Amino acid sequence: MIRTDPFTDAEAATQLRRPVAEDDKYSRGVLGVLTGSAEYPGAAVLGVEGAARAGAGMVRYLGDPDAARLVLQRRPEIVTAPGRVQAWLVGSGMDAAQRTDALRDRIGAALAQRVPTVLDAGALDLAGSAAGPTVITPHAGELARLLTARGERVDRVQVSADPARWATRAAQLLGVTVLLKGAVTQIVGPAGAGLAVAAGPPWLATAGSGDVLGGILGALVAARSDEVVADPALLVPVAAAAALVHGRAGAVASGGGPLVALDIAEAVPAVIARLLDGAKS
Repeated sequence: MIRTDPFTDAEAATQLRRPVAEDDKYSRGVLGVLTGSAEYPGAAVLGVEGAARAGAGMVRYLGDPDAARLVLQRRPEIVTAPGRVQAWLVGSGMDAAQRTDALRDRIGAALAQRVPTVLDAGALDLAGSAAGPTVITPHAGELARLLTARGERVDRVQVSADPARWATRAAQLLGVTVLLKGAVTQIVGPAGAGLAVAAGPPWLATAGSGDVLGGILGALVAARSDEVVADPALLVPVAAAAALVHGRAGAVASGGGPLVALDIAEAVPAVIARLLDGAKS
């Protein structure tokens, strides 16, 4: 059952891991990122930017080489060598139909690790195949296609008309947490417990916004990786916190007018600071 009362700032703050003096970049969470493509390299830049701004201790970008060059131009602190990660973000800016054997092998190796995984866009077809706890981040059309491929008769219009029902059905069918993007974002786990988060101003409906959300979510999950592995149900409130941060950042970036996706990411640190400061008072 998806809770009908609003997910609050105070609740979101409890899902954010505040660094302590003893922390290093590893204990703060290392996010592995397999996103972007030659066709959509910007998705890699935006997801990495969202993760970095949301407090990831380190981001390892291991996707498309051309996209990697753009990522490093924007964020020189990003690591492009393989190594230890505490969570994965996979699929933004990819097309499952164009997945090469080499990319399939890289994604398969990532999903075989028993760490939390965020699946977006071109990796949604892999829902249910990761060894670790998984959250998927479809919009209504993507969820309809995913459910149809699994034998459900549903289209985008039906999902949009009753998002809570279809998010719940997908979570139960696939055994994953579903973050269904929309004017109100629905987050529901396989057991049926869920939360709803107002997604922010309509200006957030812009190219690349979902890529930034994926990065924010990946960073928050990486920061609490061990807890999520021990209790996968935590993916529901963590994903709700990511959606709330994304929405609040969109409101700040917009100021009542248009925005672009990088504006959202750049507003994230101030939003997180405000949430944590509110939790102290």
